[in-house]
Amino acid sequence: MDSDVLTVREVAAYLKIKEKTAYRLAAEGKIPGFKVGGSWRFRQRDIENWIETQSSGIEPGENER
Repeated sequence: MDSDVLTVREVAAYLKIKEKTAYRLAAEGKIPGFKVGGSWRFRQRDIENWIETQSSGIEPGENER
């Protein structure tokens, strides 16, 4: 179960971005994440789905109109 939830460091490495950028994207709501005791955490499947959405150019909820 631990491997399903990523830290900022892990998500930054996964996305090949700097940790500071991962923090900023999370705080701006641009990548899916949640805070636990003040620390950002990310579900791996949410990040993978976000990558697919970014790759396809479709905004979440766009097909629901």
